[in-house]
Amino acid sequence: MKHINKEQRYVISTLYKRGYSKTEIAEEIGDHKTSVGRELKRNANKKGGYNPNAAEVFAKERKERFGLKRKFKKSIQKIVDDYLTKEQWSPEQIVGYCLNNDIQMVSIERIYQYIREDKKNGGILYKNLRHKLKHRKRPVGEDKSKIKDKISIEQRPDKVNNREEFGHFEMDLVIGKEHKGVVLTITERVSKMFMCRYLPKGKSAINVANAVIDMLLPYKKIVHSITTDNGLEFAEHKLISNKLNATIYFTHPYSSWEKGQIENMNKLLRQYLPKNEVININNTLNLNKIQTKINNRPRKNLNYEKPVDVFFNFVKPKVAFASWI
Repeated sequence: MKHINKEQRYVISTLYKRGYSKTEIAEEIGDHKTSVGRELKRNANKKGGYNPNAAEVFAKERKERFGLKRKFKKSIQKIVDDYLTKEQWSPEQIVGYCLNNDIQMVSIERIYQYIREDKKNGGILYKNLRHKLKHRKRPVGEDKSKIKDKISIEQRPDKVNNREEFGHFEMDLVIGKEHKGVVLTITERVSKMFMCRYLPKGKSAINVANAVIDMLLPYKKIVHSITTDNGLEFAEHKLISNKLNATIYFTHPYSSWEKGQIENMNKLLRQYLPKNEVININNTLNLNKIQTKINNRPRKNLNYEKPVDVFFNFVKPKVAFASWI
């Protein structure tokens, strides 16, 4: 059976909003009207609307659930072994990559079960995991987040998703080797402006919240929303929201692509703070210079304008740039 792909979902969304019939939509995407009907029924949100990004996530989550019933065949075991031992990929990365590339794979939790069984029998697969199974007590399928009153990215307006409005941000944390040291990273989605700050007191939710507020408060008038992941470091989202008068959106679990811009910014930062280094006060002394370099690089997706120039075209009068301190 042919599956609806991401590009087709965008077409379905556009035509569905314009009132096209299922038959007309099917003709446009080169599929049968029953496939369109099934897609709209299975991947609509609670209000009956259809968002192509959310639909893509729903479809991947459904694939993941089906993986629970899939047999752990030798061919699948070889793929898992290769990615674990040669690339040191996590089970989440293995499953996510396979789902995106239509490669047969079992569920995330099934891979962890396999690794635990291997360890019990004297194997060393677990040594390829960053956490070495030390803190893995809860099945992956459960929502480990205890963050209350979250607002899902599914509720984020299309004008934000499509970058039609300035003032919507993404945030994340960059962690040093052996979980030593942390840098808070923030980016504005339209201008690609990048901000970062070393957190000497660690990544507790209150420390992170205070840092976010301090960094974005000078721009409060233009901060409309911030998108982040489900890490407990962002549990004080209400404090951030109240201080900045902004909405905080949370991505789906294991869906880092839903805040892809900050993920890419983190990779740029990693050029200066490699993963194999501990993050501390000494190697973060140049964070101001690093973010200035990043923000002064002409970007192709900005028609080769610099993020700093685009950002301050919207922010007038010019506000002193948030520093890392």
